[in-house]
Amino acid sequence: MKTPRNPDTIHAPRGRYIHQIEVSGENRLLFLSGQLGMKADGSVPPETDAQLGVALENVLRNLEAAGFEPGDLVKVTTYVVGDFDPDERRAVLDRVLGNHLPTSTLVFVAALARPEFKVEVDAWAIR
Repeated sequence: MKTPRNPDTIHAPRGRYIHQIEVSGENRLLFLSGQLGMKADGSVPPETDAQLGVALENVLRNLEAAGFEPGDLVKVTTYVVGDFDPDERRAVLDRVLGNHLPTSTLVFVAALARPEFKVEVDAWAIR
């Protein structure tokens, strides 16, 4: 069974997508759309590391809204526009995710949906 959701604790989708789909069965799987560095009020910090922090917080809010925990994350993919030190990314991941270590991919891209977006994070979780 698939359950789509748009949690009210993060910004509304900016296009034709939903923030998450949970797949239930023996295990519950949760697939998140790319989360931007956009706060619930629609504001976007200008700094890449700040946007990454907000995007990861949006991932955590999605998990919570579906009854998942940060330790349920199994895959995180980070898309970054421009130059961003991978060590800075690791520091933000450590600060937001703590000791939990999901699989992780970092991809540098030419652009995201709008010029002010510098980071997008998608994630998968299982419970």
